[in-house]
Amino acid sequence: MSQSTSKPHTILETLQQRLQITFHNPELLQQALTHRSFSADHNERLEFLGDSVLNLCIANLLYQRLHTLPEGDLSRVRANLVKQDTLHHLAVEMGLPQMLRLGEGELRSGGQKRPSILADALEAVLGAVYLDAGFAQADALVQRIFAAVDVKPEMQAVGKDAKTELQEWLQARKMQLPIYRVVGTLGAAHRQTFDVECEVIELARCERGIGTSRRAGEQAAAAAMLQVLKESP
Repeated sequence: MSQSTSKPHTILETLQQRLQITFHNPELLQQALTHRSFSADHNERLEFLGDSVLNLCIANLLYQRLHTLPEGDLSRVRANLVKQDTLHHLAVEMGLPQMLRLGEGELRSGGQKRPSILADALEAVLGAVYLDAGFAQADALVQRIFAAVDVKPEMQAVGKDAKTELQEWLQARKMQLPIYRVVGTLGAAHRQTFDVECEVIELARCERGIGTSRRAGEQAAAAAMLQVLKESP
C-alpha cells in the first residue's frame, strides 16, 4: 500500500475546505479517495452512487439554465458535462490527484494522472456527500463545481456518444433506459479491464463491451447494442 505523504486527516480537512462541506462521517470521504489497488474498502460503490447523483444534479442545473432547450438536446448537453474528460479536468482543479490513495503498482504506472481514476473519484466524492449530508448538499456542491463551466446550448451539437445515442433510440420508441452491469474485471488492480453488460429489457437483449474503466466498458457495450439494433429488422 501507499498514499500521499500528507497525514490522512490533513488531506480530508483540506478537501472539506475546498468542498465547503464538513462531513459528519469523514470515513466516507476517505473511502471516496481510495482506489481498489490500495484497499478492499475502495470507492467503487460510492462511485456507482455518485454517478446517478451527478446525472440528476446536472439535469437540475440544465433545466434551470437552458430554459428553451428540448429534452433530446438537454440529454446531449448533459452527456458532454458528465463525460470523463470534463470530470477529469474538474478533479484536477479540485486537487484530487494528490489526495488519492493508490497502491504502489498504480502509483508507478501513473494512476494519479489517469483520467478514468480521477473521474471516478470525483463521482465517489459526490456519492459520499450524498450519503453524509443528503441530496441538497450534493446538488449545491455540483452547482459550485460547475459554476465556472460555460454551459451553453451549442454543447448539444457535439457528436453523441454511444450511451446517449442508445438512450435516445430507446426513448423515441417509448422503451425503458438500458441497464448496465459490470459482470467481470480482468487483470491486476492497476491494469484492470471491465467487462460490462448492457440490457434492453423490452427487447430481451443483452450485449457486452470491454473497457479500461467502467465508463469505457459501458460505452463499448452501448455501441455493441446499437450495432445490433440498427442491423435488426
